[in-house]
This record gives sequence, C-alpha cells and structure tokens, in this order.
Amino acid sequence: MFHDLINLFYPKDCAICEEILIKNEQVICTKCLHELPVSNYHLHNDNPVAKVFYGRISLESATSLLLFHKKSNVQTLIHQLKYRGRKEIGGYLGIWTGNTLASVDNFKNIDIIIPVPLHKKKLKSRGYNQVEDFGKEIANVISAQYIDNVLLKTSFTATQTLKSRLARWNNIEETFVVQNPELLKNKHVLLVDDLITTGATIEACANILADIPGIKISVVSMAFTE
Repeated sequence: MFHDLINLFYPKDCAICEEILIKNEQVICTKCLHELPVSNYHLHNDNPVAKVFYGRISLESATSLLLFHKKSNVQTLIHQLKYRGRKEIGGYLGIWTGNTLASVDNFKNIDIIIPVPLHKKKLKSRGYNQVEDFGKEIANVISAQYIDNVLLKTSFTATQTLKSRLARWNNIEETFVVQNPELLKNKHVLLVDDLITTGATIEACANILADIPGIKISVVSMAFTE
C-alpha cells in the first residue's frame, strides 16, 4: 500500500524511454527490455569478448550481457547509470547477469568478484562506482564474495566516453595496485566492468592480478562494443 502511494506521487520512469513504469516493471519498461540486444556470449567460450584478449592476458572465461552501439538504447542505459545518477541500473543488470551466469559451468566456481576500480578523485566526483551494484548483485546470485578494496586505481584519467578507439589504446597509462593479495591467492576472480571496447582497462587490471599465486581470472561486463 505504502509502495503504491510512493509511486503515485513519485512515479518511476523507464531508464531508457522515460515512460512511466507500470506495476511489476522495474528500471526498464517491458518494451525497451525486449528491444535490448542480448549477446548470449556466455554460451560460447570462443566469443568476441574472449577474442579481444587473445594473446594479451590469460582468462578462464569472458562474456558481456549486452551489445553496445552508438546512439542505441544500451548507450542510453549506460549513460544514465554513469552520468545521471541512476545507480539502480547497475543492480538491475547485475541480477540479470547473475541469473544468466548461474547455470554456466565456467562461472559456477567463481570465488570473488572485483569491480574495475575508479580513481578516488573520480569516485568523489561521481559519488559512486557505476559497477559496484552490478558486481554485488552478481555475487549475491552466484554466491560469491564481493571485494572492492583489494584492487585500487592509482592514476587519474579523463573520461573515455568521447575518445576514439585509437586514443583509448594510447591513453592506457592506467595504473592499478593490489593490496592484501593473499585474499586472492588460489582464487577464481571475476572482474566486472560496465563497457568493454578495446579491453585495455581490463588488461591493465588482469596484468597486476596475474602475479598472485594460483589466481584464475574471468571477465564479465554489462556491454561489449562490437
């Protein structure tokens, strides 16, 4: 009853089309939800996300939930999450991703989920890491541990949104450090991010994690740029 009253006076809108959500709709309306391009990459080990990292880093598995194109609904969704304070999008996509991966053998033995970190200046400016709730909800669904204070970013880079693919490659002066590495020893770690384009940020994270004895690394993102 109280929930219905709240929605009456403060109705929630779709994070994509901004139409008012009806009962039982959450974050994204049914119409927009059905129009989202789902990758289904988790069904294939030899998928485009995995291929991005061939010869660069050693991964157990890699996948993305959605396919990203410019001026698409997926771009709108990620923009709302990162720059318009719609944190609930991350949790929504995390539950969806977690349920998708729960039945996939390669992701059943994940021990720890780690978000790609933001530099403390960007975290202070934005107020939150856009992949935090994404990672937490995946962890809840697949019964993994979520840890966000082991992998830290020590360099500050401007937003990548408007940079070309070549510029992104040339701008990977991103530096990450690991504290308390013993927490990840002999663990299967799932790195989570919002968008994979060149894969350079994930590569930088994985390279620093790879020095930990016995670690296995997998990757999942909200979306992947084809």
